Order: sequence, then structure tokens, then C-alpha cells
Amino acid sequence: MRIGVITFPGSLDDRDALRAVRAAGAEAVALWHGEHDLQGVDALVLPGGFSYGDYLRCGAIASLSPIMTEVVEAAGRGMPVLGICNGFQMLTEARLLPGGLIRNDHGMFLRRDQRLRVENAATAWSSAFEHGEQIVVPMKNGEGSYTASAAELERLEGEGRIVFRYVGVNPNGSANDIAGVTNERGNVVGLMPHPEHATEPGFGPDTSAAMRSGVDGLRFFQSALAALV
Repeated sequence: MRIGVITFPGSLDDRDALRAVRAAGAEAVALWHGEHDLQGVDALVLPGGFSYGDYLRCGAIASLSPIMTEVVEAAGRGMPVLGICNGFQMLTEARLLPGGLIRNDHGMFLRRDQRLRVENAATAWSSAFEHGEQIVVPMKNGEGSYTASAAELERLEGEGRIVFRYVGVNPNGSANDIAGVTNERGNVVGLMPHPEHATEPGFGPDTSAAMRSGVDGLRFFQSALAALV
């Protein structure tokens, strides 16, 4: 299976995402935002960073990049698409996911290992988890507060489209403690935490077993592979 990772001007975590794809057992394919060729990949990752320096709104300019035409079309055909942090912002700006991301309620950039609860284990990027399972994934953002209208939030909750929720502390003021959401079909998922930073022992969050041993993020990518079988 081939999973593409798109690099935009200002992407910071594209190399990490490529490495995570390989750790999951897939072929990692580097893609460039200015092209219209997805190179025959089976799934896509929009990585974290500060595309275009976060000018205008985070992800707004990147959502208009040439390759996003292909991303929107591929998502419409059912291809698994994951947006991480800045990639999540792009997916909301491109209207592939509802709502939007605004400045953290405390006005500060944050970096922490964040506990999440799996609310939907039936998407293309969460099927390797159990419903209600708690995992730990690093996060780092300044504009990560998820927001949507009251009616939209009620609809998302009612349709089971909240995929991940913050546990223990809401780090950025997100509505309903929302950390990640999915589209109606379940093939497009966006979240603010960074699963690609928790895929290899020695580089992930601390666990009760050992320091830096957390690899909960690996199952995001393994879920995509299972969805493609």
C-alpha cells in the first residue's frame, strides 16, 4: 500500500509523517503541494506545520494549493485522508470537515503529551482502537481550539462523528473537548494532536513501562492500511 504525505511551504512534520507511514508497513510517497499528481497513492496525509506562515488563517492558503483539487476529489471517492494539526486546519478550510480551528483560549502556544479518548473506532484512521480506549499522543499548537455552531456540534455528536476527545484537561478550549472529527463517510479524519510523533519506541510519550516508549500513534496508520485491504 502507498500512502502519500503532502509537503506545503512551511510544513514541519512531513518527514515525521513519512517515517510513521513506513513504520506502519506502507510505502511512503512524498508529494508536493504545487502539483496535480497524487502518484497513484492509496491514502493521503496532510501534515502539521505552519503552511504559508499561517498568514490569513491557519490552513486557508494551503487549502487552495493546486494539489488540493485532487485531494478533494480523492476524498469524495472514499480515499482515506488524514489531516494532522495544520492539516486538520486545511481540511476544515477546504470544507472536507466541518467546523474550524481558532486561537487557543489561553492565547499561548502549547506543547504536551495529551491523553485522548477514542469516541469512534469505525473510521479509516481509528479502526485499530477500541471504542472508549484512552491513548496518549503529543500535541503542539497555538490555534487548536475546535469550534462550530451549536447546531453543528449537536449534529456531530448525534452522528457519532467525534473521533477523539481530550481527557483530563482541555488544552486549548475546544468545544465539547473535541480533539478530532470525521466526515460522514468516515474516510476523512482531522485531529490536532500528532500521532506521527508516537510511532517508535524511544521517541514517543512516556509510559508506565519506560520513558519515551509510547507508540499509540502507530495505530492511526495501521488503521488506514486495514481500511485499504
